[in-house]
Amino acid sequence: MADLNKALAEIKRGTDEILLEADLIEKLKLGRPLKIKLGADPTAPDIHLGHTVILNKLRTFQELGHEVIFLIGDFTGMVGDPTGKNSTRPPLTKKQVLHNAETYKEQVFKILDPAKTRIEFNSSWLEELGAAGMIRLASQLTVARMLERDDFKKRYGSGQPIAIHEFMYPLLQGYDSVALESDVELGGTDQKFNLLMGRELQKAEGQSPQTVIMMPLLEGLDGVKKMSKSANNYIGISEPASEMFGKIMSISDELMWRYFELLSFRPLEEIESFKQQIEAGANPRDIKILLAKEIIARFHDEQVAEAAHQEFINRFQKGAMPDDIPEVELEAGEGMALANLLKEAGLVASTSEAMRMVKQGAAKLDGEKLSDAKQVFTAGEQGIFQVGKRKFAKVTLK
Repeated sequence: MADLNKALAEIKRGTDEILLEADLIEKLKLGRPLKIKLGADPTAPDIHLGHTVILNKLRTFQELGHEVIFLIGDFTGMVGDPTGKNSTRPPLTKKQVLHNAETYKEQVFKILDPAKTRIEFNSSWLEELGAAGMIRLASQLTVARMLERDDFKKRYGSGQPIAIHEFMYPLLQGYDSVALESDVELGGTDQKFNLLMGRELQKAEGQSPQTVIMMPLLEGLDGVKKMSKSANNYIGISEPASEMFGKIMSISDELMWRYFELLSFRPLEEIESFKQQIEAGANPRDIKILLAKEIIARFHDEQVAEAAHQEFINRFQKGAMPDDIPEVELEAGEGMALANLLKEAGLVASTSEAMRMVKQGAAKLDGEKLSDAKQVFTAGEQGIFQVGKRKFAKVTLK
């Protein structure tokens, strides 16, 4: 029972919701490797740290001896997941999906053990389903039930069009669970409707319904919006180590603990000790460095992580950057020019002074010289701006 409790604690770490936890406990008591499913539509070629929250949980299951199935939705990717969308998503071509799928496989193996990971493509069974199978699948759910989905409800209420094929997406994702006979499926909190569909269809097929584990959506560098490329608040796992290091060091001290919980593999007891050290007077920056080095070592290696740390020291700490940099939030509107940003952040007295400082090479962003006073910054961008040797501000644009 002690081993079961320990395994359950590892599984529950950082989770948002488990449906149903009692079912999961019974499955863990079976004494056999469970089939753990994660589906991903390869709609874009790059993976960022927000995606890795769920991949980390898959790795936990691998380390506990369970069978991990990374399902690439090459069929559903051509349909397009309507979750969280206020309009119909343009379907991808087969060529686009297959290209993205190959890059996905390369990237996920930076976290998962390839020898313990089963890769599946849902076209294997969905293409064979045929028209008759699709009709039978569609008969499992009513239009009223579909319109209970928040995104569909909002679009329907506002008169936004909903294509018929979008109704098929949750059914197809649910059918994946039937085809794989999955015991557990992972997903983000925004996927709840789709994940529970798997349980319903498994019940209809006489299978034991899967347990659903939902992971929270990781906030981006701004600490507000979920991490995404569209919000420009992301850290890509394939980015150069120096860029990753600088971005991680730019997050707030409060957000750091969220990243530790969802991205770090350190024991919870060790993370708690870090909090106690800061309460006792330790500099949060030093703890944040440990987080940055751990994450970079995972996606590059320890030597590269150490080099990124040294570069950070050379660029920032040796440049006499103060420990307590004021944090400033600015309304970006449709975009804010650098000269205006420096003035609004209190780093210069006027835009004309800002333009002069930029021309002299005295304005920097994250240690890099800025050369264009008209450069525009948009909502979601964040960084440490510097004018001269002593004026600094951590600016977040909203």
